[in-house]
Amino acid sequence: MDPDNDRNAANERRFGGREGGQDRRAAGKARERVTVTREDQVAARETAVRAREHAASLRDITSRQREAAVAHRENRAANLERHVREAGDVQQALELHMVRLRQANEHLVITALQAQTMTEAVQLAKDQMVHMVHHDFLTGLPNRALLMERLGQAIAIARRQGARLAVLFADLDRFKVVNDSLGHAAGDLLLQTVSQRLLQVIRASDTVCRLGGDEFVVVLTEVANERAVSEIADKMRRAIGEPYQLGGLTAYIGVTIGVSVFPDDGGDAESLIRNADVAMYHGKHSGRDTCNFFRSQMNARASERQRTEADLHQALQRGEFELHYQPRIALENGRLTGAEALLRWHHPLLGDVLPLRFIPVAEECGLIVPIGRWVLREACSQAMAWRGAGLVCGVISVNLSALEFRHPDFLANLRTILADSGLPPGQLELEITEGVLMRDADASAAVLRELKQIGVLLAVDDFGTGYSSLSYLNQFPIDVLKIDQSFVRDIGVAPGGGVIVSAVIAMASSLGQRVVAEGVEDAAQLQFLRARRCDEGQGFLFSRPLPADQFAQLLARPGARVA
Repeated sequence: MDPDNDRNAANERRFGGREGGQDRRAAGKARERVTVTREDQVAARETAVRAREHAASLRDITSRQREAAVAHRENRAANLERHVREAGDVQQALELHMVRLRQANEHLVITALQAQTMTEAVQLAKDQMVHMVHHDFLTGLPNRALLMERLGQAIAIARRQGARLAVLFADLDRFKVVNDSLGHAAGDLLLQTVSQRLLQVIRASDTVCRLGGDEFVVVLTEVANERAVSEIADKMRRAIGEPYQLGGLTAYIGVTIGVSVFPDDGGDAESLIRNADVAMYHGKHSGRDTCNFFRSQMNARASERQRTEADLHQALQRGEFELHYQPRIALENGRLTGAEALLRWHHPLLGDVLPLRFIPVAEECGLIVPIGRWVLREACSQAMAWRGAGLVCGVISVNLSALEFRHPDFLANLRTILADSGLPPGQLELEITEGVLMRDADASAAVLRELKQIGVLLAVDDFGTGYSSLSYLNQFPIDVLKIDQSFVRDIGVAPGGGVIVSAVIAMASSLGQRVVAEGVEDAAQLQFLRARRCDEGQGFLFSRPLPADQFAQLLARPGARVA
């Protein structure tokens, strides 16, 4: 059976026959149309919804695309701006780098120039140091080190060639007087001038050097004989003897020369210099301003000086020194006014050694300072011992050397001695030469002021023998002028022999200073001094220097009169 027919038959039975069936079919078709229409409408609505959703989606997409485009543009703009900024930074960095590079290059150039300059400066400094090591700072002449080197070379050449050479040791005469009276600046100028004059005298192959102080050494190579050496030495003496203009003043000096010859007087540099030095000292003691060739017997004198220095070191410890006292007399009435303490040396083997023999040695080796302190302490103690015995000795006068006066401990040592001895400062008179005072006038004035504060008296010893200006008499607090015995000795010997003595007495009187004449030995001198109203005198006419016990006998005389 056909299923469709079955369904149709069932439907017909359900809806009542054929007509009814047709109506039902029409109604069904209408319903189908309605259903289709509704379905179409639903589909249309769904399509519209989907279209709207699609449109919305498109709008969203468009919006996102627009936002993306905007963001892209903004990013591009930002990136571009960043790139521009970074490019600007890079350019600025490049410019800064270029500036720094240029500065670095400039600094490099400057540094290179500075390095070159420093290298040159270092080399110059090295050269100067080498020069300073081998040359004298003041004169520019070779020093001892370079002398020994050149002399050693000259000896080696002379030995190979069988030649002779000479060493000249030159020591200036009266240089100390000029240096003390005019000052160190004038002394330095004088030494520089002497150096220039020596260089003009010697040959180019010779060497002149300064050992120190006022000592010079000249090495003459290839000398024929002593006569040739003497001729050059005479040229040196004449050149050095020419006048010197020093600060507006004219000064004169001389030179004493000692000569040793290779190979006769030594086979090495030390021996030749030592023997030339010995010959020079021989000349100093035999007249000065001379030229002396070394002789073997001269070594005996040099050895004697060395022994003297060695013995002086022990003389203080052994108690070999003693003070003698020479009276000072008031010329008006002959009364004893004081005494000058004078040093004596009793050598255990040689006996009494003259001061002229050992004082210069003590000054040269520096022993004069401890010896001078002993003299000062002993004199003050002896004066107090006389006072304790009821003897009035008046003023006790003590000489000061240059080394003592300039010593840093001098003032402190003086105060200690006065305190220990108990001697009133006004009874101590310190004698200082004008040469010592004028060596450094400002420093001397300062020390003299301190001495006056202590209360001691101050005397200028050997007045008139220096080259100083008399204006210092107003600057220094001087109490006493001691006229040198060389001027007193000229009184009555020749016309005008006492003019200087008269002038000094008159000048000192106007300045309120006392005058003591040294070296009074005869009645004519005493009469002359009394006529000029000289205050005091001392000399052999009144008394020789006496030991302390004999001097006490003078003090014990009634009225303590000597003349």
